[in-house]
Amino acid sequence: MEILNLSLPATNRFATEYIAQTEDIQRFFHYRYNHAADFQSRLMELRHRSYMREDLTAYIKQFMAKFPTSTEVEESLEKLKRDDSVVVIGGQQAGIMTGPLYSIHKVISIISLAKQKEKELNIPVVPIFWIAGEDHDYQEVNHVYVRKNNRMEKMVYPEKVYEKKMVSNIEINHEICLKWAESIVEAFGETKFTNELLEFIHEAINRSNTYVDFFGYIMMRLFKDDGLLLVDSGDKNFRKLEKEILKKQINASVEITKSVLEAQENLSANGFSKMIEIGEHAANLFYYDEVHKERMLLDYHEETKTFTDKDGHLSFKVAELLTIAENEPEKLSNNVVTRPLTQEWLFPTLAFIAGPGEIAYWAELKEVFNRFSMKMPPLVPRLNFTIVERAVDSDMSELGLDLTSTLIHGTEEKKQMFLNSIRNSERDEIFNRMREKLEAEYQLLEANTVKEDKGLLPLLEKNKAILFNHIQFMSEKFDQTAQQKHETIISKFTRIESSLKPNGSPQERVWNGLYYLNLYGMEFYSQLLEHSWSFDGTHKVIKI
Repeated sequence: MEILNLSLPATNRFATEYIAQTEDIQRFFHYRYNHAADFQSRLMELRHRSYMREDLTAYIKQFMAKFPTSTEVEESLEKLKRDDSVVVIGGQQAGIMTGPLYSIHKVISIISLAKQKEKELNIPVVPIFWIAGEDHDYQEVNHVYVRKNNRMEKMVYPEKVYEKKMVSNIEINHEICLKWAESIVEAFGETKFTNELLEFIHEAINRSNTYVDFFGYIMMRLFKDDGLLLVDSGDKNFRKLEKEILKKQINASVEITKSVLEAQENLSANGFSKMIEIGEHAANLFYYDEVHKERMLLDYHEETKTFTDKDGHLSFKVAELLTIAENEPEKLSNNVVTRPLTQEWLFPTLAFIAGPGEIAYWAELKEVFNRFSMKMPPLVPRLNFTIVERAVDSDMSELGLDLTSTLIHGTEEKKQMFLNSIRNSERDEIFNRMREKLEAEYQLLEANTVKEDKGLLPLLEKNKAILFNHIQFMSEKFDQTAQQKHETIISKFTRIESSLKPNGSPQERVWNGLYYLNLYGMEFYSQLLEHSWSFDGTHKVIKI
């Protein structure tokens, strides 16, 4: 295994500048992610706050009872109870079969940073992954991409979900899920690890009832020996811990929205686009409506002191919503603005592991934290990996492709250059002259037709189009024949593109993490965790 560190731009300009820690960016955050002194300051801040550690630990233990466990998990639970412990936390939606690679990259980042900070600060640091089970965007989590004929194809889980259900509440049919998962692994291709992977997937499905169960079971099988803890924000029992937090958010809904809007104006004045879609009446809370079986985003109207949904189906006075928070907190859930606040009140967060999009939208929340006399935790950019298979690396060497350029731009431009190099320029010139002569003759014929019989012009145009199409058909056939002679080389360009820059996106946003377990074995990600990763903003290339 060879590891390279490359400097690549992030997927948005704001994240790129954040990684570089430019002065223009630092003003939107309380801490820097790459200064040891800032982590010491954060530690001092956390020591002046209190947390419901016993209740939180009891919930996590109960929630994780259905997943694979280890002595390291038990140790993490005991650490969390300690008054001097802190956490490194990050989260993602519960993608089926773990979803895109970046979910696993985020877990590796959480565990790696927790280990490093525990050693540096000499205090217990617990790695926690926050499953965003309250999310209702089913289309985000219901598919996996696989490679077929050197192209990435989306394979969508066949069960339909029509209501805006929270992912935590979406059940899986074991028989359907098993058949679908087997078709995914079949598309991966058979290796010496395939049977073990299939056996594990069967076990995970049979022990899971929902998307979150399936996601959590896989993650804990992969990372239980690293002491990872999971929470599910869509879990009713987790929501019970948020009663007082929800009340704070209800009472401060106006101030929270004003703070975000102020931050967006400030960002706009500095040339950055807003990431959070928010109106001036936003309450930043969802209510689960049992009648419509949907999560509905609430607005707050200060003139009437009333919370409503956009269509007017729901209406609550402040006191009514506070009563719901106290007695039925499972009916309320956070949006992108209030979720970070909830996390901050629940966990002694030493650091938050953030993807490029999260970095950009957290910049809009500094004033929200200030309103509650809190600071945002240091936002540490998650590790970005690209895995380069041996065959792909060999193909790149043969074609003389630069790795950095390929990761940024893909191979399409280089492939077109190669295709142009094998074209028969003399034959192309003959076809071009043929078109030019034909065009000139038809112009003469059209001029004559205008004088003699205009009614035949449409037929003349149709006849002209047919002839030009035949010429184009023959030109393309010659090109196809030439390309068939060089199909091996052309397929290498396509294979590299699908592996490293699939569908024009980074590998981690398309490829599924189980593909690499099928290729390298069930302990592959544990092996990556044996390496001491540097959180320096560079892109990590792993050649295997």
